[in-house]
Amino acid sequence: MENINWLALVVAALSTLVVGFVWYHPKVFGTIWMKEIGMTEEKAKKGNMALIFSVSVILAFFVSFFIMMLVFSGGSPEHPHGAEPFMTFKHGALHGTMLGLFVILPVIVTNGLFEQRSFKYMMIITGYWVVSFAIMGGIINAWT
Repeated sequence: MENINWLALVVAALSTLVVGFVWYHPKVFGTIWMKEIGMTEEKAKKGNMALIFSVSVILAFFVSFFIMMLVFSGGSPEHPHGAEPFMTFKHGALHGTMLGLFVILPVIVTNGLFEQRSFKYMMIITGYWVVSFAIMGGIINAWT
């Protein structure tokens, strides 16, 4: 892990914005998501978008760093995760997907149940993070 590819981590973090632009587009899940949380166009326009996007990217960078550590840890002495056969987009995407399904899904659904959110809401949010983590893991793994 001494040779960290900082560019890969930044690109992985920025990829969450690209996924979000597609995922939350009105023709994909944006309209349903807005309805589920009670958001209106007027209320959305009042948000400080520069702050929202910059903090989101910083936090996504933290996640990309964690995914990098996760991907490079483990394996066996004969086949460490940092070894050549594991350095593929597919393998990184697998780790990202597993992180999304086994960490993010339980957190989002647990919170959603206590907040009495709809199943649609929980699946839209969880789906976004699972896809984002898969892409982040793929980028980090393929570029390192």
